[in-house]
Amino acid sequence: MLKKSRQIPKDLRKMRILNARMSLLEQDKRNYYAAEKGYEGEVRFDELTARIENQCYIINGLLLKLGSKYFQIDTVLIYQRKIYLIDVKNFEGEYIYEPKKLKTMAGKEIDDPLIQLQRCESLFRQLLQQYGLNFHIEAILVYINPDFTLYQAPPNDSVILPSKLKSFMKKLNTEFSTLTKGHENLANLLISLDLGDYPYSNYPAYTYEGLQKGIISSSSHKLSTFLRSNKIVCRDSGVEESVESAVLRSVEELMLLFPDLKVTTNLVFEWCGMIVPKKTIRQILLKNYQLTGYGRWTFFTKKE
Repeated sequence: MLKKSRQIPKDLRKMRILNARMSLLEQDKRNYYAAEKGYEGEVRFDELTARIENQCYIINGLLLKLGSKYFQIDTVLIYQRKIYLIDVKNFEGEYIYEPKKLKTMAGKEIDDPLIQLQRCESLFRQLLQQYGLNFHIEAILVYINPDFTLYQAPPNDSVILPSKLKSFMKKLNTEFSTLTKGHENLANLLISLDLGDYPYSNYPAYTYEGLQKGIISSSSHKLSTFLRSNKIVCRDSGVEESVESAVLRSVEELMLLFPDLKVTTNLVFEWCGMIVPKKTIRQILLKNYQLTGYGRWTFFTKKE
């Protein structure tokens, strides 16, 4: 039973916009692509857990804090006698396992994700203890990408390689479980403790004037759209979107990147690359946002 659906992280939403509207430095590009690939893997795993038919609560995406320590969990599965903490990795290609690290065939090293997961497991257990809760916890590292290969990996039931994913999902779907009000209370507690997004993030410097204007495609995440009749069309994919939906997404971009800017018809018209008539934009804003102020000093805010 799904208790919390996965949201696109704020960091990723912001970097999608910046990647489309400015030239990122190589390191920023790498960070952005890694975030996209990680999110893609999490969504792929969500599709698998959505097929679980026996009783369990599914919580997709938690950012928790214990003291001054933040820790993130991709998926939490609450069963009758057990809580699964699952970290999903969407690595691709061939890797070699060495103690405390993985190495690509080209020799690049990365920290063993299992070590980070074990830290999360410890912090999660301590968090439950603060609330007088004692559950059996099992931390699982899932490599979701079928094109991932890990050589020299020792046998470890906590690590699910692509070849073991089918049997692992079968195990989850056949595990005996009857949920009670206590399990629901636990799920609700965890969701209430979710911080959503990290409070501190590093973004490349940007200004309104320095960003390219236009409507970003909802499918390719690029400035590759044009207006055709009452649709916004992506040149790359051919995907069509209603003008209203595209303008509303663009307004949300403005509010995310520039929370102190006053949203006006003229501002949105310019931000959208001046391809949607001002009259249409104003109608969309009047329908979906609250008009504040008087005369030429009016602007739009989110409805309360």
